[in-house]
Amino acid sequence: MAVATLGGIGRLRPGPGTWGSAVVLPLAWLGPSACLGLALVACLAGGWAARQVLREAEDPGWFVADEAAGMLLALAALPQATLPGVFLAFGLFRALDVVKPWPISWADGLPGAVGVMLDDVLAGALAAAGLFAFVRLYPGVLE
Repeated sequence: MAVATLGGIGRLRPGPGTWGSAVVLPLAWLGPSACLGLALVACLAGGWAARQVLREAEDPGWFVADEAAGMLLALAALPQATLPGVFLAFGLFRALDVVKPWPISWADGLPGAVGVMLDDVLAGALAAAGLFAFVRLYPGVLE
């Protein structure tokens, strides 16, 4: 449960998914490589936790390890951490996680730990792609 709730962060109200995403934001200052590595660790740990604590295919609000993994993946697209960049990454990831466009909606419907984790990983990957494109099209804007 400690991994699944990120040490209890998933029990915060309102918006446990937002809290689960926000708690990893300071890690952006470790750099893109660290965020990518931590995203992998969060994916593996979150997948393990999902298999341990979830008895149903649904994704309960208190399970926020998936949000941490997706948010870290989005942060990995920033060449350097700045407040505007981190806020943009956060907003884009949260918007994709809430709205769930395809393929995120498809992954959200998958059963078990795979579905619980994959929708947020895809949201993080799409947010990262959007940030990567934004940084290339508008260099210096997020500094």
